Amino acid sequence: MLNNRFGREVYRWLSPFRQEAAKRRFVRSIPAAVALAGVLFCTPSGADPSGYAALVKRVSPSVVTILVEEAAVSAGQRAALTARARDYDSMQSVIQRLLSGVNGDQSRDDGATASLGSGFIVRADGLIVTNRHVIVGARKVHVHLPDGRDVTADIVGADAFTDIALLRVHAGNLPALRLGSSEDVSVGDAVIAIGNPFGLGQSVSAGIVSARARALEDDPYINFLQTDAAINRGNSGGPLLSTAGTVVGVTSVIFSPSGGSVGLGFAIPAETVSAVIRQLEAHGRVERGYLGISAQELTPEVATALHVKAAGHALITALDAQGPSTQSLAIGDVLLTINLTPATFKNLSTITTRLVPDSLATIRIARDGKEQTLAIKVARLPDPPEDAAVSGGQDSWVPALGLGVADTTVDIRNAIKANNETGGLIVTQLRPAGAGALAGLKVGDLITHVGTKQLLAMADLAAIHAPTRQAPLLLRVVREGAPAFVAITGEAEISRPNVPH
Repeated sequence: MLNNRFGREVYRWLSPFRQEAAKRRFVRSIPAAVALAGVLFCTPSGADPSGYAALVKRVSPSVVTILVEEAAVSAGQRAALTARARDYDSMQSVIQRLLSGVNGDQSRDDGATASLGSGFIVRADGLIVTNRHVIVGARKVHVHLPDGRDVTADIVGADAFTDIALLRVHAGNLPALRLGSSEDVSVGDAVIAIGNPFGLGQSVSAGIVSARARALEDDPYINFLQTDAAINRGNSGGPLLSTAGTVVGVTSVIFSPSGGSVGLGFAIPAETVSAVIRQLEAHGRVERGYLGISAQELTPEVATALHVKAAGHALITALDAQGPSTQSLAIGDVLLTINLTPATFKNLSTITTRLVPDSLATIRIARDGKEQTLAIKVARLPDPPEDAAVSGGQDSWVPALGLGVADTTVDIRNAIKANNETGGLIVTQLRPAGAGALAGLKVGDLITHVGTKQLLAMADLAAIHAPTRQAPLLLRVVREGAPAFVAITGEAEISRPNVPH
């Protein structure tokens, strides 16, 4: 596994296009869009329902709901949302109504979306902690306080590698929670989680600490707390609290085959959060060291083959061509120590990220059966690349059909129920009197073929000539999972039994 962005997949939930992926892997618990409601309680089997009432009454005024107006999504995503809204009341519209209550503008039609999440106050002057993935791409962030006020928040800073973000609101003296340490709790100790699951409103769930120091593949920089307290989409950024009322973690990740809570929730340890927010408040970012290497664990068999005595160290498997180690380290080198600290595979990410950028790191390696010591100037760990689904792409106009189309991703095709398709262009806009609209095409339709030729690129559709009754254009169109061929003539069609409905 890489200890940096080089070759490392950074997974982010992007509602509503990650639902299928969520069934297969660790997913971030994300905001959903439903109206705010009252407080709900659920406790472990056999627990006294009144056992947490005093605790909840004391800490819940510090837990907030975060409403985010996100930057414009890609043209393809916007079209998929339009198609989904034909089936049921769009959850996005519910959030827009909530945002309209905090100076939101529903009259805009610029493709912006919205989402909900959780957070908690850590300082009385208005500092609020949440997850980065809750606010990433935000154009505006609003905070709904438990006392009913809605205030605009400034983003102080966000850290991609720990998924922590720090907000600031100006709302007078606020009740704050105390950040403790995950060392305050042991496996088996009771904890509660407070957040906004599925947008229902502030909700409380209770459980125990199931495990400590869990390392997840997508987050090698964090030793998570594991809990069986119910954590669902929308809990992101909420606190995990000990029975003493101190924050021991920030809920961030769930493991779920179904997308809902199955008792496998993960929280970022409070001591990690404390260290990150100190740097975010001071600098707006977190500076970490970077060596630009990928490594695997050195097994006894591989150690023998490399003539290295001790197993368990980190074996370099790849080097970032733009990284600081390309002139010094080589694939096949075994890292023994970094600044005199034993370099095992398990602690490699922790060691390297704690290095100071621009400092010299003394690295002892084994190469070709011989040990040697090198000095490498540490670089700054780059931020992970933006998710393509966040940055998105613009659509292209097809004059001959009077419509716009955009490339699709697996997530977009899943969202429009075209799971079995391997490609295609999604219709993003239609001119009312254009040939496409007259033929009955709709925004959100997936065009996969021109005639019997599969669409492989935008140019395959952009270069076509205007269709006529004498020379119609045949398109294969998928709508609601049902494919059909449509003959485009440039004239209005009264009945089209083969068009999917």
